[in-house]
Amino acid sequence: MSAPILIGCAHGTRGAEGQATIRALLEEIRIATGLEVREAYVDVQDPKIDAVVADIPEGDGVSAVVVPLLLAGGYHVYVDIAEAVKHRPDVVAAPALGPDIRLIDIVMERLAESQVPAGASVVLAAAGSSDPRSQADTDKAASMLAQRWQGEVSIGFAAGTSPSVADSVQAARHAHPDVPVAVASYLLAPGFFQRKVEEAGAEIATGPLAPHPALLEIVADRFHEHAS
Repeated sequence: MSAPILIGCAHGTRGAEGQATIRALLEEIRIATGLEVREAYVDVQDPKIDAVVADIPEGDGVSAVVVPLLLAGGYHVYVDIAEAVKHRPDVVAAPALGPDIRLIDIVMERLAESQVPAGASVVLAAAGSSDPRSQADTDKAASMLAQRWQGEVSIGFAAGTSPSVADSVQAARHAHPDVPVAVASYLLAPGFFQRKVEEAGAEIATGPLAPHPALLEIVADRFHEHAS
């Protein structure tokens, strides 16, 4: 019996760089795991997740595992992806990539690469969602970062809810005027949200999490946890 198909389901973006980043990540997963990997999206791009699931041949056992290439759970995980697999008992959906301490390891690496000094105020910048489950995941990620970072940590959102990244930058600057403010991107790939992170007014803004080998590990773990 062949291994199930891994469906990597991202949000989708109109930006060419962001699209290339996600496709490169999927190719790296394909090479690292030896699995058949298919791409899918919940918004903006095709192929949409429901069409990709419909194209999976039905079989006994698990035919495919949908791994959300999303850093927090929320509407896209609990509604879009859940609806796409609802009538396919042989296609299962894994949880989002985060919260996961390995994502925080990447955030810490990005802070080091950007030479953010210890003691700086850090705003963890997430995509944002009105779904409280997504907000709870982001809160947990921020708590993980606060345990590692030698300075204040707060949250800002690029869209969907408040506070915005720009508002959180201003609040951090007001609270601690004598230390620099850095925005730590908690986004997977370049795109519209990453530009908002970079334009939020902080002294330093880090790049998105992909590419990074730890992402391959997390995706592979999500897959194998649900592949049998």
